[in-house]
Amino acid sequence: MSNDRMSTEPFGDRRQFLSHMSSGLTGVALTQLLGPASSMAGTTHPHAFQHPPRAKRVLQIFCPGAASHVDLWDHRPMLEKYHGTPLPGAEGEVSFQGKNGNLMKSPWPFLPAGQSGKMISSMLPNIAQHVDDIAFIHSMTSRSNTHGPGCIFMNSCFTREGFPAAGAWVSYALGSLNENLPTYVAIQDVRGEPPNGKANWSNGFLPAQYQAVAMSAQQPLRNLATPKSIGADQEQATREFLRVANAEHARQRAGQDALLARMEAYELAAKMQLSAPEVSDLSRELQSTHDRYGTNDRNPLKAAYARNCLLSRRFLEQGVRYVALYCASRASAVDGLLNWDAHKTLKADYERHCPIFDQPTAALLTDLKQTGLLDDTLVLWCTEFGRMPTHQDGTSGRDHNPDAFTTWMMGAGIRGGVSYGATDEFGRRSVENVATPYDFYATVLHLLGLDHQQLTYYHNGANRRLTDVHGHVLHDILA
Repeated sequence: MSNDRMSTEPFGDRRQFLSHMSSGLTGVALTQLLGPASSMAGTTHPHAFQHPPRAKRVLQIFCPGAASHVDLWDHRPMLEKYHGTPLPGAEGEVSFQGKNGNLMKSPWPFLPAGQSGKMISSMLPNIAQHVDDIAFIHSMTSRSNTHGPGCIFMNSCFTREGFPAAGAWVSYALGSLNENLPTYVAIQDVRGEPPNGKANWSNGFLPAQYQAVAMSAQQPLRNLATPKSIGADQEQATREFLRVANAEHARQRAGQDALLARMEAYELAAKMQLSAPEVSDLSRELQSTHDRYGTNDRNPLKAAYARNCLLSRRFLEQGVRYVALYCASRASAVDGLLNWDAHKTLKADYERHCPIFDQPTAALLTDLKQTGLLDDTLVLWCTEFGRMPTHQDGTSGRDHNPDAFTTWMMGAGIRGGVSYGATDEFGRRSVENVATPYDFYATVLHLLGLDHQQLTYYHNGANRRLTDVHGHVLHDILA
């Protein structure tokens, strides 16, 4: 068909008219798939707020390996008084790795901190400065005493893989605050992934676009820069062609979530070419900020975690909805080397881990508070379960304890300087206001303006929830 005919007959013959109409409808389809108003873009979602939210975003700090509550957060004076004697009523108790020995006090003293006088381990002097803003939950319990299932239970409320992590649920319910960055980011420790790896930030049965984007300061997103050989016009023309081709491909395969998620991922990657390098460029920070976080510390593990803390703050500033920050990784052949799993040599292990965690985390909390981000950011600290108040037989470490451990919350909507629940006098079991991850996330969703009983997704014949069929909001820790 000649160009002259195109100029005198805007729609050409019937075949050309149908061709233009097809392209136009394809563009409409693409707009629905990738446009700002689509659920994929994160601004319109099936679950509206059930009540006014207190928090807009979440920072979840996770210490895998079962960080010991009785050595960090839960002061039990009776451990000091009865150190070296059998645990009453449980002499010779057998737990995860075998027989337990006598009661063992913490190797370090607990000191009062803040106006609340909260007793906290002397190994965490910088975190201690924030206790008046923190609500400690001392009565947490788990349904697993094994690291992998315990980690995903604390992240998803299920001990089996295949269920969405809390961040995926939040991403599904609320979408993005910045369409040029991921809604949900998992920042891995330089030492590796946590137990059960990517299942900790999986989308489970939710559409695939709600899984976290895994990255870290030491592993920036690759292939974001456009090759110098490709000009701006050529790049734009290529993207426009891909938009049309992808939309038609998706139209012919309606209902395929994995395909739509992949298209969304590529679209997000294109947007991130402009946004992600700037956000992840830590050289933009003042030297005083780097010094406060410890990004240039002589300990390379501490410096790497500090950079991840700084990256977390930058993501939160730019509107990433849910940031999961990990401090430590999966277990190694040597207990307590790569994470908080101190079976044999608790003192040496925690004198390795606490300095890595303390200063950078405290600097992150300070920045959130000073910049005003803490007003609408909910900060969570988690681990998968606790430790025994006794030492393992023949060692100076502690075995797993799913019956008692501590988590805490800070920030938007939280009443600081309080402790909720309690363990028994030795820290062996939760006995007062016993809490579960179901309660924990019912409270998180409540602060985000969501009812945990109404946030559902139909899957395999059931309306699934993050909190399964359990959970209640911990109103006592709310401001």
